[in-house]
Amino acid sequence: MSYSVGQVAAFAGVTVRTLHHYDKAGLLSPGERSHAGYRLYGEGDLVRLQQILFYRELGFPLDEIATILEDPQANALERLRERQRQLGEEIARLQRLAEVAERAMEVQATGVSLTPEERFEVFGEVAFDLSYATEAELRWARSEGRREAMARAAAHTKEDWRRLMGEAAAWRAELLAAFDEGCPSDGERAMDLAEEHRLHIARWFTACPPDMHRRIADDFVADPRAFALVVPPSQQRPGLAAYARKAVHANAARLAGTATAGEEGR
Repeated sequence: MSYSVGQVAAFAGVTVRTLHHYDKAGLLSPGERSHAGYRLYGEGDLVRLQQILFYRELGFPLDEIATILEDPQANALERLRERQRQLGEEIARLQRLAEVAERAMEVQATGVSLTPEERFEVFGEVAFDLSYATEAELRWARSEGRREAMARAAAHTKEDWRRLMGEAAAWRAELLAAFDEGCPSDGERAMDLAEEHRLHIARWFTACPPDMHRRIADDFVADPRAFALVVPPSQQRPGLAAYARKAVHANAARLAGTATAGEEGR
């Protein structure tokens, strides 16, 4: 059975112009012609076209494909191995480019106006996950607190960030110590640490009332990316995120009780 150039182009997913180009290059010349002189492709032509498209998908140039098809047993395997090696290198290169692009987008998404080198110097292991930052932006885009936090973050100087991250590191060390020593999550020490975290947010980003702090802490457990902003994965322990969340909730309840007692004493 024979097929016209239009039919072959349609079911092979290529253009008629491509098939004409293959014919002109001597790579795929149809074995038959119609009475009117039009190209007709037989079964053998279609098999050859399938091979051509396979090698083209792997990125082989046409002249190399022609060489392989002329003597497939002598050339194909070695050339495929070499192409596999080249593709591996290209994948690694593209991955590096993707990481560079992600870091650049993170700078924009988080509002941190530092160079990548300064960010590494200041933040160290603490990483801003772009997907989490984007989701947070979508969830809280209309929030006044979110807008204020982003604006203040963008205005921080390198020295501001250094002080901020120094405070965060000291707080984190205290949290880890309390957890490792088995202090109860609703005990005074853990609640004081929760309150210190709440005030840290208010001092550097936006007002953080207890209800808002509870929602932030809920994300510690619901989304590992959120807790990684507070404690880098290399420093985390099993159950630490839940411990921090419980401490925040206990502190919020303590603050609510203090406010109620104050109102009753008036």
